[in-house]
Amino acid sequence: MTDPAPIRLLLADDHPVVRAGLRAVLETEPGFSVVADVATAEEAVTLAALPGVDVVLMDLRFGGEMRGSQATAAITGRPGAPRVLVLTTYDTDADILAAIEAGATGYLLKDAPPEELAAAVRAAAAGKSALAPTVALRLMDRMRDPAVALSRRETEVLQLVADGLSNAEASKRLFLSQATVKSHLVHIYAKLGVDSRTAAVAAATARGLIRR
Repeated sequence: MTDPAPIRLLLADDHPVVRAGLRAVLETEPGFSVVADVATAEEAVTLAALPGVDVVLMDLRFGGEMRGSQATAAITGRPGAPRVLVLTTYDTDADILAAIEAGATGYLLKDAPPEELAAAVRAAAAGKSALAPTVALRLMDRMRDPAVALSRRETEVLQLVADGLSNAEASKRLFLSQATVKSHLVHIYAKLGVDSRTAAVAAATARGLIRR
């Protein structure tokens, strides 16, 4: 009886130490083969388009122009694409929603133990969802109370506000009118029970909805 083909992995993270650590952990796991590791999201998109990759382990933040969620969308939008398993330090609603909407099969945090990481890789390779417990809880909370949960677009707007962008700058970044951005902010204020940009950012940061 022949052994099954190994699960071929592509690692994408801009920190060399993280890539080396992941490679060391995953290459000791039976049935895994790390075929390449890259430092940019752009490289991940390029290599994932070639034959020979089953699962991409994708960080969300890179030093270049492209973000992990954008790379995930570019990869999963192709026919016969490999699965993408997000592996990051960020667990805000903004990051989680962006990754899942982009087509990620799973979402793990970098403090996951090796056995949890290995199980998630196998699940992703089989087309099954793999979510960190904290991520699953956040998604469940959103489903339980959708009336006060910020939408994907609302979290995008508020994240840009937290990053210091004006309404005009946010509208250009998201290709929206300024009136639409203001409308989103009105809805955000109502959901968070606040009456200013500063208070909205503070409340959303405290609840883990956005990064600060």
